[in-house]
Amino acid sequence: MLTESWTEAKKVFARLFSGNGSLLTELDASRGELVAAHEQGDSAVAADIEAEWRLRLRRLSTSDPETAAGFVHLLTSLDSPPTTRAADVHNSIIGGVHLGPVVQAGHISRLTFRAPPDRM
Repeated sequence: MLTESWTEAKKVFARLFSGNGSLLTELDASRGELVAAHEQGDSAVAADIEAEWRLRLRRLSTSDPETAAGFVHLLTSLDSPPTTRAADVHNSIIGGVHLGPVVQAGHISRLTFRAPPDRM
């Protein structure tokens, strides 16, 4: 409920429970509570919300084979790597004086630069 996959997961839930609008309303409300709990650092409330939905979804999946298959599809699709490949991007820096690395990117994680010691 807290990850970027939530939008896609919610679409699957909407298809699975199209006849049960109250369940989707409860799911949205619980997501709001879960987000607030994480923002406030309240791990006990977050754990309670997660446990409640884990139990509800387990009961739904054991009572209806079609729902169980939908959950399997959902989990498989969320665990799958993206099928599209990002386009190659080539940047050129022309002119000026650059005394260190220059990085142009939309998203960077775990990037480390090791600069040689100054020589004077």
